[in-house]
Amino acid sequence: MIYREAGDFKTSYSADQQTFPIGFDRWTVRVVVIFAFLVVPFLINDYWEKSILLPFLIWSLAALGLNILTGYCGQLSLGTGGFMAVGAYACYKLTTMFPEVNILFVVLLAGVVTALVGILFGLPSLRIKGFYLAVATLAAQFFLVWLFNKVPWFYNYSASGQINMPEREVLGFIVSGANAEPWATYLFTLLFVLVFAVIARNLTRGRLGRSWMAIRDMDIAAEIIGVPPLQAKLSAFAISSFYIGLAGALFFGVYLGAVEPTEAFGIDKSFLVLFMIIIGGLGSIAGSFIGAAFMVLLPVLFKNIMVGDFGWPTDTVQHFIFMLVGGLIMFFLIVEPHGLAQLWRITKEKLRLWPFPH
Repeated sequence: MIYREAGDFKTSYSADQQTFPIGFDRWTVRVVVIFAFLVVPFLINDYWEKSILLPFLIWSLAALGLNILTGYCGQLSLGTGGFMAVGAYACYKLTTMFPEVNILFVVLLAGVVTALVGILFGLPSLRIKGFYLAVATLAAQFFLVWLFNKVPWFYNYSASGQINMPEREVLGFIVSGANAEPWATYLFTLLFVLVFAVIARNLTRGRLGRSWMAIRDMDIAAEIIGVPPLQAKLSAFAISSFYIGLAGALFFGVYLGAVEPTEAFGIDKSFLVLFMIIIGGLGSIAGSFIGAAFMVLLPVLFKNIMVGDFGWPTDTVQHFIFMLVGGLIMFFLIVEPHGLAQLWRITKEKLRLWPFPH
């Protein structure tokens, strides 16, 4: 069989605790990464860029951020859309105020600004939790969207209230604006997602990640054994908001190029990311990618089949997708709360033991 540990010997603690301890997994990941960087850029076109690859990468980054907060630290948030708006508007203001700064650093700074805002709105988590914290973050969602709509300084006093991303380059290649090539925007976004996925994986396996999980499982017991709730919760809000801010900056600057906050960062975006981590798997880095792929590819698949092949009305297909996603969320909450990532883990364990009983 192809999925076996035969020949995988560990001679140190670090080797035993590596992210992919089985050689088959390591080589699979390497092949996928090499293919994504060296092959896909030569095959990509406008349709694959705008409809599949960029949405998948950007929403995966946003799902990573929310999973850190909700899946690992247990702090329910419904303000993801608002924090993405912070990242987008921070990217816009930094780009227009400092045009000489490379867009790579602008996106990172937009994430830092979002992290600071996340800490501010994370302060209520020190006193409230559960449903009440969800309501507090929902209030942040509405407040932030209202703020960007009503304060003209954020959109540079534009008559339309819309913000537009100027053209910017990285290493001489245009990555934002109308003239950006699909392969350039794809590689720029992929670089961010890959680097910060690795960082997130290491964070969740370290001391900080263990403190988040202790707070998630039982905050009172965690405090008794020495885990500071202030540091754990605020760090989760800060890092989660940083990731979501990066996603918002890329969503505006690289993907859309022009946004209006009510349309681009409404409450539906907050629920969309929440559905991704529920279906993909709470407390799982891989689950963030699986959930994002599911929520991005499923509508594209159904629209191509039902609208293109069967001629169904677009609005009918959209409502069908809503019902299907709602049913799947209820199914996973009841049958498998850890989502598709847990099903994949179970499948791998069965492959490792087959044909022996288990």
